[in-house]
Amino acid sequence: MTAADSTSRQLDRQRRQDVEARLLARWGESKIGPSRHRIDRLMDILGQPQRSYRAIHLTGTNGKTSTARMVDELLRGFGLRTGRYTSPHLSHMTERIVLDGEPVADGVFADAYSEIEPYLEMVDDASDVKMTFFEAVTGLALAIFADAPVDVAVVEVGLGGAWDATNVLDAGVAVITPIGLDHTELLGETVAEIATEKAGIITAGASAILAAQPIEAAAELIRRATEVGAAVAREGLEFGVLERRLAVGGQVMRIQGLGGVYDEVFLPLHGAYQAQNAACALAAVEAFFGAGAESGPLDADIVRAAFAAVRSPGRLEALRSAPTVLVDSSHNPAGMRATVEALAESFDFRQLIGVVAMLEGKDVRSALEILEPVLDEVVIAQNSSSRAVPADALAAVAVDVFGADRVTVEPRMDDAIETAVRLAEDNADGVLAGAGVLVTGSVVTAGEARMLLGEARG
Repeated sequence: MTAADSTSRQLDRQRRQDVEARLLARWGESKIGPSRHRIDRLMDILGQPQRSYRAIHLTGTNGKTSTARMVDELLRGFGLRTGRYTSPHLSHMTERIVLDGEPVADGVFADAYSEIEPYLEMVDDASDVKMTFFEAVTGLALAIFADAPVDVAVVEVGLGGAWDATNVLDAGVAVITPIGLDHTELLGETVAEIATEKAGIITAGASAILAAQPIEAAAELIRRATEVGAAVAREGLEFGVLERRLAVGGQVMRIQGLGGVYDEVFLPLHGAYQAQNAACALAAVEAFFGAGAESGPLDADIVRAAFAAVRSPGRLEALRSAPTVLVDSSHNPAGMRATVEALAESFDFRQLIGVVAMLEGKDVRSALEILEPVLDEVVIAQNSSSRAVPADALAAVAVDVFGADRVTVEPRMDDAIETAVRLAEDNADGVLAGAGVLVTGSVVTAGEARMLLGEARG
């Protein structure tokens, strides 16, 4: 790299950081305004950029980001140029907006913001409430995809579905991953209420790809699909995982797709839930291409190559060995339960130490109760989020669940990880191959752990 190239990259980085600061000065991501008025107005002013490409839209309670990554890999395997929009990010805001599998370049990010900033201000001036952080970033992503241009956008909702800012899309394929109780203060107190909100991404004439759901959620999703005339494909009926077995670094699957059976599909991720995500992703891409029982399956070799290339940072991700340090972004009971099941299936720890830091509004006690049987000890920490549960408050619940002798409090994340590694080493009886550390509790926690452990790639 020349000196000029280095200087240019530094300037782009500074510009990107300036844009991030401007965006973060808006109404925060945790404060949701249940309205599409502002984002609809922005899309009108920008000339409806989201209508210049096809889209696959994803919602659900858990598994959205991993499934979106799989969909992206599959589409690119078939030669399409893709844009992917997911949230939140682990380390850098540009991870949310991905072109052809790579986070958008700092310069592109900053240039695009400069172009739309006057229009963001126009919407701000015309509204009682200024555009939120998430609305502004969504508008930025959709504009970047149009400018690229992409053939297809893979877009994950921020929260819910019907009134989410991403629902300005008119996606031909809607994917609904498993629905459970989360964000109940905003989406509803029952699974049926939450499903009703998430079903809002199913549009007229679309294909709805439904992961296995609780009965009450499935009923609401199918009701919505019937109302708008959408085709429905259900995991366990029209598609699903037929077989799977453990393999070094992941698992090998046999998947029933909409167009046929795909054998010997290697996925370098752990857990039955990731296999289910893979089945949903494959069905979504089949539906996108119009594959079905009459047309037959997609090219199996391309499918295998795409799945083998999938990575999902922060999802039971191993960042070091001896002792093994795993980072996982699970933040609600359903996600934590899936993580625990994957741990039991894929790892054989004789000693496992947890590092847990969570956010306010989450079911802290249930998450800790799910972790308790698999952790020998737990180190309670506090991440950098303004919504972080104070370490002392989280520790009080942990002591109640684990007992005081199994709980250590280290508020700083770096100290907590260092302490957990030391505990794992001290209790491993000299056999570090059987010792492990699990850092979990939120996406923020996972992101900070990855930065501290030198893996902030996104």
